[in-house]
Amino acid sequence: MDVKDSIIYYVGPSPAKPGKVIGSAGPTTSYRMDPYAPRLLDIGLKGMIGKGLRSKEVIESMKKNKAVYFAAIGGAAALMGKAIKKAEVIAYEDLGSEAVRRLEVEDLPLVVVIDSEGNNLYEMGQKEYLESVND
Repeated sequence: MDVKDSIIYYVGPSPAKPGKVIGSAGPTTSYRMDPYAPRLLDIGLKGMIGKGLRSKEVIESMKKNKAVYFAAIGGAAALMGKAIKKAEVIAYEDLGSEAVRRLEVEDLPLVVVIDSEGNNLYEMGQKEYLESVND
């Protein structure tokens, strides 16, 4: 599996219903992958999709490698699953929902939360909120 120029979606989908490509596919918490993300970014990964904060090491590696982090909508797993048009298990099939899949998506609702320059919407949003309540 070559991750160069790819995007990883941290997801453990539910089983597909008959006639469907995949089941519900909501994001999982990304920080659990933080120990591995800098190495993946160094070998060419261009983005990650998940939910939640990322470590300073991951953000620095994103800046170094010009990568982005997208937030997927938590709680909207059924909607996310509908955006997946094709799913193919490419590794670790025995792990079921944790298997590695190649996904083809269309209109996947995402927000860039941390860009390739390290601008972090989580931090910016908190700062703006605190400034507004202190005014």
